[in-house]
Amino acid sequence: MTLKIDLHTHILPKQWPDLVEKYGYDGFVTIEHHAPCCAKLWKDGKFFREVDDRCWDPVRRIEDCDRHGVDVQVLSTVPIMFSYWAKSQDALDLSRFLNDQIAEVVKDRPDRFIGLGTVPLQDPDLAIQEMERCVEDLGFPGLQIGTHCGEWNLDAPELFPLFERAQQLGASIFVHPWDMLGADRLGSYFLPWLVGMPAETSLAICSMIFGGVFDRLPDLKICFAHGGGSFPGTLARIEKGYHARPDLCGVHGCGAPREYIDRFYLDTLVHDPQALEFVIDLFGTDHLALGTDYPFPLGEDHPGLMIEQMNSLTADQKNRLVGGTALEFLGLSESGFSRRSPGGS
Repeated sequence: MTLKIDLHTHILPKQWPDLVEKYGYDGFVTIEHHAPCCAKLWKDGKFFREVDDRCWDPVRRIEDCDRHGVDVQVLSTVPIMFSYWAKSQDALDLSRFLNDQIAEVVKDRPDRFIGLGTVPLQDPDLAIQEMERCVEDLGFPGLQIGTHCGEWNLDAPELFPLFERAQQLGASIFVHPWDMLGADRLGSYFLPWLVGMPAETSLAICSMIFGGVFDRLPDLKICFAHGGGSFPGTLARIEKGYHARPDLCGVHGCGAPREYIDRFYLDTLVHDPQALEFVIDLFGTDHLALGTDYPFPLGEDHPGLMIEQMNSLTADQKNRLVGGTALEFLGLSESGFSRRSPGGS
């Protein structure tokens, strides 16, 4: 059995400065520790989310990993911290703070954690600068970025230099939905997470296909969260649209959408064995990696259990899903990581 690697987990510092006071304007997240092991996140005076010590305590995380047989977690910040709307230098300062915190966690337990950085995407030059620091100085294999930055989708010419430099560095890019489209109509029923996030991810994938990013950067390593959102389930419609209206979809000379499904990765967070089998039929196990969204409510409660219980998969396919694909995507090998023993770390 290969290492079990959870590619999609989120982490926060236990504390951070009052960013509104530090930078001089609203919009930033604050944390309030209101009870032992519990905290509330606030933004502009409005409650955003309750979190617990799994978000910031590496020891607690390792306890959960040991309980569920996870050898390695890949750590990335919570998307609300991206702050792509902020002033560039302030976003860079915050990115460096968050990246340094992840680097400290990885430094203490490099056998159990891998870090992905965050960058000020609203300023591509500064984003490239911080990506280089993350990869060359902090030793991260890559970044987590959002599905868009303001009015820029991921095919925006402004963002191309970042992807180009990522390809040059061999850096891996994990794309997570945030700031969901149609938010003004998704205010109730948890709909931003249930409807907005899947649509955001499909939009990001389609933008990169139709925008020619994959054609121009054939060696770019990129992975999309939540099983690609609504993209797999609507691929037939997207394909039909490409053939029906090439004058609209193929303006940058891209091929048919199905030609690109071996050019990017997805995590396995689709919540249902039948859904996962469908995605596997499209993408193959070589392009799917275990991801759970730990430690949040829409995550997978027992990482990898669904995969392990699927009788339709061979042992080699299961190994690929729970660890092999993640290692390939991150450009890493099993050496340097300690396989978790049944008794603990």
